[in-house]
Amino acid sequence: MRDRIELAGMVIKSTSVGEYDKRLVILTRERGRITAFARGAKRPGNSLMGPSRPFAFGIFKLLEGREAYNLQGAEISQYFEELVMDMEGACYGQYFLEFGEYYSRENLNGEAMLLLIYQSLRALLKPNIPNPLIQRVFELKAMVLNGEYTEHPPKPVCDSAAYTWEYVTVSPIEKLYTFVVTAEVFEEFKQCVEINKQRYVDREFHSLEILKALQQGLSVKG
Repeated sequence: MRDRIELAGMVIKSTSVGEYDKRLVILTRERGRITAFARGAKRPGNSLMGPSRPFAFGIFKLLEGREAYNLQGAEISQYFEELVMDMEGACYGQYFLEFGEYYSRENLNGEAMLLLIYQSLRALLKPNIPNPLIQRVFELKAMVLNGEYTEHPPKPVCDSAAYTWEYVTVSPIEKLYTFVVTAEVFEEFKQCVEINKQRYVDREFHSLEILKALQQGLSVKG
């Protein structure tokens, strides 16, 4: 008999399978990244429809199989609906999910990455913190969690940018989104994070390309 388990996590990817089912990638606290099938999740009124959406965060009730899990139910505490309704915010959020999928692993504790994504999505809902700053803080901290960073900025920068780099690398995840910086400091910090990404991240992110295209479109309209 297969085991029934409950895992805390977030849906970071959801794709259609056949006419009514969905294949989910869930980043869990206890087992890292897992694959789960939500049978009938596309049927109107099905109880798995909501828990099968990206950003759904809560407790997932699963039936453990040999190669994947079957979603039986869920207690979702946060859907991030406000974020989903904001096109730019949703693009940033999707990028965080995609980045998290890149760095997460199966059968390894995913608590830190899950918390980082959760706190970063919450930060996107705060109007006082610029989204581009949230993006760069998220990227750097994700690389820090994976041990892929330098203790000091990878290029000479002003003291404030160097302090920003140090603050992000050493601070608890819960304390990350408690500051803003000037445009000049952000530009230097952004360049350093980008250098680190080019050094350690060997993947192009589809959601980031969509975000860039959206921002260029808004810039043209402006």
